[in-house]
Amino acid sequence: MSTVFNFTFVPWFRSVAPYIHMHRGKTFVVGVVGEAIAAGKLAAIATDLALIQSMGVKIVLVHGFRPQVNEQLQAKGHEPHYAQGMRITDEVALDCAQEAAGQLRYEIEAAFSQGLPNTPMAGSRVRVISGNFLTARPMGIIDGVDFQSTGVVRKVDAAGIRHSLDSGALVLISPFGFSPTGEAFNLRMEEVATSVAIALQADKLLFLTEVPGIRVRPESPAAEDNPIDTEIPLADAQALLARLPAPEQPTDTAFYLRHCVSACLHGVERSHILPYATDGALLLEIYVHDGIGSMVVDEKLESLREAGADDVTGILHLIEPFEKDGTLVKRSRTDIERDIANYTILEHDGVIFACAALYPYPEAATGEMAALTVSPQSQGQGDGEKVLRRIEQRAREMGLKSIFVLTTRTMHWFIKRGFQQVDPDWLPEARKRKYNWDRRSQVLVKHL
Repeated sequence: MSTVFNFTFVPWFRSVAPYIHMHRGKTFVVGVVGEAIAAGKLAAIATDLALIQSMGVKIVLVHGFRPQVNEQLQAKGHEPHYAQGMRITDEVALDCAQEAAGQLRYEIEAAFSQGLPNTPMAGSRVRVISGNFLTARPMGIIDGVDFQSTGVVRKVDAAGIRHSLDSGALVLISPFGFSPTGEAFNLRMEEVATSVAIALQADKLLFLTEVPGIRVRPESPAAEDNPIDTEIPLADAQALLARLPAPEQPTDTAFYLRHCVSACLHGVERSHILPYATDGALLLEIYVHDGIGSMVVDEKLESLREAGADDVTGILHLIEPFEKDGTLVKRSRTDIERDIANYTILEHDGVIFACAALYPYPEAATGEMAALTVSPQSQGQGDGEKVLRRIEQRAREMGLKSIFVLTTRTMHWFIKRGFQQVDPDWLPEARKRKYNWDRRSQVLVKHL
């Protein structure tokens, strides 16, 4: 048993370590919907946040309280009222919101103060600081609807939050703001978290929500492997928002996406939508390649480019396990160094997660795509497809009319992406002379 554990733990820990190092000293703003707390997830979320903070991340936690306020309203026999997806906060609703916020702050502070027994953070205590970090103003009357004590963020005390974070505390913010005259306003958690992330120029904004993530292109072949897009370029997210109606419910696609887009447009490079129903969603999103939710990015984190001499070691490390199990033909360091200009790589945060090489046969107007490899950590996320598209682009630029692959195990993956099986005699003469008849690889061709 211990041997099996060693073989699973050691590679896992090595794969996580670069992310621990990369995130140390960074600032994350985490928005947690009230539904997650109502569903009994607070203890697990507190444990994960304490663990993340122990690895050097500065955390601002913004909690929602939609179901808690509605529960208070129901207890008082008062119906909740919404318009345009926002709560109309009358006098009774404001009282209920203040009561719900006070209760939730107590529960959250208690969760971080009890030493986190029987958890990975047993014996740890997280100091929580909360305060009047937000100045607000009334939302006013929109399209004839008076939102009364519903407000919008006017100003964030970024200096005060930074001071608290620098002291080693976790900052807790409720969705409440006050005017300079002391008038209280009920705010939306999503707007508060976004405004705080922008004011701090946080490294990440993460929403822990009711939805699993976002699918931008339902027709994508990757949709068969994953029902959401794990990485969404900002331009794609903006285009999707432009096609969507204004959201009314938290489960509407645009509800959280619009805040992620706003954050990215104002300097927060990465914004995430995660499902609270998945245990450890924050850890999976932060410390695992491609994560578990959807991430909107202002800059392309994954650099798809042609390889250079400095990439030889990374390519060797990536393909070695597949050579050992017979999926790929063995290639020496000398082979890769000689052919490095033929390789395309997909690099994520300095680590190579996918590669392929293109060997042209211009006399036959075709080229071989070889050594297509995707790290086990990111398989099923569309990385192989991204590399394939770049290889096709390179082939077209060379004037090639087709590309072909030789494979013994991944035939169906290629067929799903437009390749057709042909007889080995189809191969260009120069490649046919090197064909290994003992290996009996299938030959598949895609016309460009």
